Amino acid sequence: MLQLLHIENIAVIERADIELDKGLTVLSGETGAGKSIVIDSIGALLGKRVSRDLVRSGAQKGFVSAVFTDLPRALRELLDELALSGDEPDTLYVQRQISADGKSTCRVNMKPASAAVLRQLAPYLIDIHGQNDGQKLLDEAHHIEYLDGYAGCAEILERYRPKYQALVTLRREITALETGEQERLQRIDMLTFHKEEIEQAALKPDEDEALAQRKAYFDHAGKIAGALEQARMALSGDDEIAGACELLDQAASAIESLREVSDAFDGMAEQAEEVRLLAADLRDSVASQGDNLDFSPAEREMVEQRLDEIYRLKQKYGGTIPEILAYLEKITAELDTLENADDRREELREQYRGMLAEAKGIAAELTEQRRKAAKQLEGEIVRELSELDMDKVKMRVAVRTGTKLSSHGCDTVTFEISVNPGEPEKPLSKVASGGELSRIMLALKNVLTAGEDVGMLIFDEIDTGVSGHAAQQIGRKLSAIAKKKQTLCVTHLPQIAAMGDHHLRISKSVRGGRSYTDVSPMDREHRVDEIARLLSGEEISDAARRNAEELLDAAGQGA
Repeated sequence: MLQLLHIENIAVIERADIELDKGLTVLSGETGAGKSIVIDSIGALLGKRVSRDLVRSGAQKGFVSAVFTDLPRALRELLDELALSGDEPDTLYVQRQISADGKSTCRVNMKPASAAVLRQLAPYLIDIHGQNDGQKLLDEAHHIEYLDGYAGCAEILERYRPKYQALVTLRREITALETGEQERLQRIDMLTFHKEEIEQAALKPDEDEALAQRKAYFDHAGKIAGALEQARMALSGDDEIAGACELLDQAASAIESLREVSDAFDGMAEQAEEVRLLAADLRDSVASQGDNLDFSPAEREMVEQRLDEIYRLKQKYGGTIPEILAYLEKITAELDTLENADDRREELREQYRGMLAEAKGIAAELTEQRRKAAKQLEGEIVRELSELDMDKVKMRVAVRTGTKLSSHGCDTVTFEISVNPGEPEKPLSKVASGGELSRIMLALKNVLTAGEDVGMLIFDEIDTGVSGHAAQQIGRKLSAIAKKKQTLCVTHLPQIAAMGDHHLRISKSVRGGRSYTDVSPMDREHRVDEIARLLSGEEISDAARRNAEELLDAAGQGA
């Protein structure tokens, strides 16, 4: 149960400490006083999305904290699993801080946590039934969720939904293979052409660099031949002029003769011999290169054609030969996949058939469990409604089973009702008035939460469209619920307010040009005034006070 709620700098609430106890607590106040802010603050503690607008104007941050006690065993086990247990095993401290820049931080038992963790804890802490739940009840798409919650289908759905998602994925793949047949054939033609063109070229890594060098050789043929001839003449000479090699022979021979005179010329003679031999090697190399010059026009044309071919392939398939070869490898793999699409499609169809059989088997389990639970749920809701001044009502939870699977199985569920004797059951959206819808929702909530671990129920203005005796019956039902679970009800109706074991009034005032909201517990005297205000408005008459006294006495609420 929620024992203490602390709110600080949230909207018009500067600071509020709200102590709560077991039983039914009613919260009343004028429209716009800030009742919704209390509910929004509790929602923040349950991990709901918060906006920077929630922070009080002029404040740097807003803060909400709560103390929960009498924790259910499932919640204590979850806290242990999340390593968030505190020093007090049966007490839980939850905090959330919202900064003016929109960021928020959370703590559970003084340990950092995320909003997602708060959402994990929320089902064990508080169930809020807001004004929009009535509209949700009118939407038949949600009826199957209500029935599944009552029937305990969570385990079966946990087995079914992965199968269903796998079926959706397989069907999508099969459809893509079936509807893309023309595109597939066109793609095969194009990739086959690319593959054959590249393979026929028989490219080799770095081949283009070697060809470029060979082309440069042909482009400079005249310069190469002329330079080699000039070098040959300089080294070998001719009949009229001695070349460098002949002159070096003479120099080496002359220096060699000096060795007979003195050993001092040994080094010079060796150096001269070395130079002579080097020049002779160079002369022979130049001569060999000159003799082997090959400027074949046929080879030159072949080189240029090959380079042109490689250039065209680069323009189409990649900037370098390695990139072209990588593209070839990629399209070869893709072609293998495309050409084997028929085999792949049949393989997927076989998988689909097997998965479909498994999913339908689990869906049949869901149908059986839903049909069994539907009759029980009908009876329980009718009994609840009879206690809410709707004793002539007939209720049907219609489970219709088709052949097409959805995320819920093969079933659709519709809540149908007859509120007048002799009238057939019809969908809620076509029959129920606002007041009837509120009572149906209350009955449904009472039935669905009876076996849940949630510690507290909050009913936020469920009295829409209700008055008189029906309002009194709703108050009594809330009081009965509160004997089993701690309950908070935000209300505008005096009949409901009178049924509270505890009564909080929320009021707004202006001090120093700023709005402030306060939440105050009330004693018997103040409750009489508040219920009288709900009966007659701001001008409270003696008759309204007497009426309020009678309502409290009838409800057995002395304080």
